Amino acid sequence: MEHVKVIAFDADDTLWDCQSWFDRVEQECCRLLAPWATAREVSEGLFATERRNLPLTGYGTKAFTLSLIENAVRVSGEQLPGSIVMQLIDLGKQLLNFPTTPLPEVAETLSALAACRQYRLVVFTKGELMDQENKLQRSGLEAYFSHMETVSNKTSREYRQLCENLGVAPEETLMVGNSFRSDIAPALETGAWAAHIPYHVVWELEKSEEYPHERLVKLTRFSQLLDILSRVHI
Repeated sequence: MEHVKVIAFDADDTLWDCQSWFDRVEQECCRLLAPWATAREVSEGLFATERRNLPLTGYGTKAFTLSLIENAVRVSGEQLPGSIVMQLIDLGKQLLNFPTTPLPEVAETLSALAACRQYRLVVFTKGELMDQENKLQRSGLEAYFSHMETVSNKTSREYRQLCENLGVAPEETLMVGNSFRSDIAPALETGAWAAHIPYHVVWELEKSEEYPHERLVKLTRFSQLLDILSRVHI
């Protein structure tokens, strides 16, 4: 990694907890729809609805809320009371304001990386622009990053575009994230380096097969990123 100039960080479930909040909303939705379906039926229907809507609505809280309501209407046989619809909308709005407290060792590690002045730190995430920007602001981590890029999806094309936007080659880029499917595999495909920090909660659509790679390191703690980079030139 001696040629790395840019370290790009995923946001949700890498810098702060996110999926756990979505899981809580899903559980509450299952409770509200208990008169019409079991929790398993509600969850399976929601996942199918999200998958079906993904090409049209993309990722993010607003897309999730739309799928939440659509699935609820379908599960109830179009008999869903307006009062429950409003509760589902309120649950979606709560996801736009949950606390994005940095995960353990994140702030300290970013501070150390910023202080060494060897790398340009950026956020590279997918989802809805305003929502992702607000999360970063609420986290208190914004000052560590010189650039934030939010895309509708993360494929090798988006990673190549990120490198072009930052004026670096893929081999000069290290991607850090929790999702092997979105953060790791496409980064490796472009020729970048990758650091995988798995999170204990994984969205069903982010699950994928993992594999070893010569440009991949797997970490169990965020601060291990400093250990890896210290072997180069910090």
